[in-house]
Amino acid sequence: MSQSKRLQKAMALIDAANSQDPNRETWQGQDWPKELLYSLHMSEWLARLAPDADEALRLAARAQHICRWQVPRDTYPKTREGYLRWRTGLYEFHAQTAGELLVQAGYDADTVARVGRMLRKRGLKHEADSQLIEDVACLVFLEHYFAAFAPGHEPDKIVDIVRKTWKKMSDSARQAALGLALPAEALHLVEQALTAPIDTP
Repeated sequence: MSQSKRLQKAMALIDAANSQDPNRETWQGQDWPKELLYSLHMSEWLARLAPDADEALRLAARAQHICRWQVPRDTYPKTREGYLRWRTGLYEFHAQTAGELLVQAGYDADTVARVGRMLRKRGLKHEADSQLIEDVACLVFLEHYFAAFAPGHEPDKIVDIVRKTWKKMSDSARQAALGLALPAEALHLVEQALTAPIDTP
């Protein structure tokens, strides 16, 4: 199915916003704005998990971290409570920022609200849309960021992070994760995290 003109416009607006990220990452020998690269990984994984995903899902995936650098972690206290407030604030920021761009692209209020609900993480484990975007985000983390993230933290903390990530995922996303070609050290940490049963909410 070809993209609608408004989807093309919205994707271009999201990509243009994320291209302003001053933080850079190298992928496949090319230098990228960090959040633009992340958004492309999100779109790629959504296409793998749900090739027939509708426009709202595709927009939510692409806007998952839109302009994230504008709300740095150090603007909140370095406590557990501060971290949770930062994450909640990010969800709202992403939803509002994406919503403004979707309006520019010509989307109706219902679509803007639906995308916003996904970006605010509403209905996880209960609503298919929100759960799918969470699955995609978890798989992007495990495939593209986990191996580099793990060495900077204590193994016990990494194991705990993997277990928490696993709890967020649906059964189908877990199956996809088990098929990832992770580096040996990262794979060992994942296996360690999954040796005990995973509790479900």
